[in-house]
Amino acid sequence: MIAIGADHGGYKLKEEIKKYLEEKNIKYKDFGTENEERTDYPIYASRVAEAIQKKECNLGILLCRSGYGVTVVSNKFKGIRAATIFNEEEAKFAKADDDINVITLGGDYLTTNEAICIIRNWLGTEFKGGRYAERLKMVEEIEEKNMK
Repeated sequence: MIAIGADHGGYKLKEEIKKYLEEKNIKYKDFGTENEERTDYPIYASRVAEAIQKKECNLGILLCRSGYGVTVVSNKFKGIRAATIFNEEEAKFAKADDDINVITLGGDYLTTNEAICIIRNWLGTEFKGGRYAERLKMVEEIEEKNMK
């Protein structure tokens, strides 16, 4: 199950991504927003991150105008590994090397087709494990120490 959320700046692209997920029979839960009225990105980033922490969803997709704001917020949550992605290659490396569980996208910088290609590559890539898993273990230790 994928958690998806966006502020007003990512709303249109979020709605297009939902169509793609439906076409591919990929289950998702929409955490808002429901229109293009101005709102605050921390609300939606928090909802998506919490859904993953509670194991209601396995992965997340967040959108705002740049992708950066929702990245900052979601990375404040223990266990969340979020990255702003702008192309297919980044999507593959983010998943393969760092097991990124939340991708963030900039509604002002990506076309619908680009966003779908990013998502397809991210979902279609497996985490490598091995030395990369060892590094993620180090990240978890840092979280334990610094996220109280």
